[in-house]
Amino acid sequence: MSTSPARKTAVPTRLQREKTHDDIYERIYVAILEHRLHPGTKLVEERLAEIFGVSRSRIREVLARLAHEQIVEIVPQRGAYVAKPTIEQALDVFEARRLIEPAVVRRLIDTLTPEKLVRLRQHQGLEMDALRREDRRAVVRLSGEFHVLAAELAGNSALARHMRELTTLTCLMIFLYDAPTSSSCRADEHSQIIEAISARDVARAERLMLNHLEHIEKGMNLDGAIEEIDLEAIFKNA
Repeated sequence: MSTSPARKTAVPTRLQREKTHDDIYERIYVAILEHRLHPGTKLVEERLAEIFGVSRSRIREVLARLAHEQIVEIVPQRGAYVAKPTIEQALDVFEARRLIEPAVVRRLIDTLTPEKLVRLRQHQGLEMDALRREDRRAVVRLSGEFHVLAAELAGNSALARHMRELTTLTCLMIFLYDAPTSSSCRADEHSQIIEAISARDVARAERLMLNHLEHIEKGMNLDGAIEEIDLEAIFKNA
C-alpha cells in the first residue's frame, strides 16, 4: 500500500518528460520550416539546453530524432547542424515527391469526407491570410504543411511521415536554392488541387500536383549563403 503514491506521481513525471521532448522538437522543427534556423546552422547542445531549461541529454534526444528524419545532420566530433541538402539530394527529394504525392491525392479522394474538405480549405485560408500579410515565414511553413495535411487526411501514416520529412527538406532547399519564398509554393495552385479533390477528379488532381511540384523544382537556383545565427534570439522571442 505504501508504494501506490509513488506510482501515481511517476506517471505524470514521465508524461511531462515526453511533453517537454515534443515541445522542444516542435519548436526547432518550426524554426527550420520558417527559415529562422538556416541550413548549415550549428545547433549547440549547451546553448539549447540553457535556452529550453533542460539537460543536454534531453537536447541530444531531440537532435537524434531530427537527425533520424534527415532534418538535422550529426557530424562526429563536431556536433549537430541543420541539414544543408545538396543539389543531388534536392533532385532526389523531388523524384520521391513525384512518386508519393499522386498516391496521396488518389487515396485522399478515395476516402474524402466533407470534414476533410473543410480541413483543406481552412488551411488554404491560413495560407491566403499569410500572403495578404506578406508573412514570408508563415507562407513557407504553411505551404509545406498543406502537403503534410493532405497526406494525414489520406489516412496513411507511412505516407504522412514521409511527406513531413520531404516537405521539411524542401523548405531547406527553398532557402538555399529558390527564388523569393512568396512564390516558392503558389497558393493558387493549392486551390486548384483542392477543387480537383473536391470534384473527385483523380486524373486532374494528380496532374495538378505534378505540375505544382515541377514549378517548385524549376524555380530552384544555386544561390544560397549561410548567416551567423543567434539561437537565443530565435527561441526567446518566438
